[in-house]
Amino acid sequence: MATLLWIIAVVLVISGIYVILARRDILWGIVLIVLGFLIGPGGVSIFNP
Repeated sequence: MATLLWIIAVVLVISGIYVILARRDILWGIVLIVLGFLIGPGGVSIFNP
């Protein structure tokens, strides 16, 4: 389960960086990056009890 959450977090962060750089939409990029950090199994995780 931790591996799946890690992969989802990485995809969200990379998507956020893409949105910021390619589409110039800073708000959505920041939202995706923050979601990636919240879902990720390391550090801060919303799924960690």
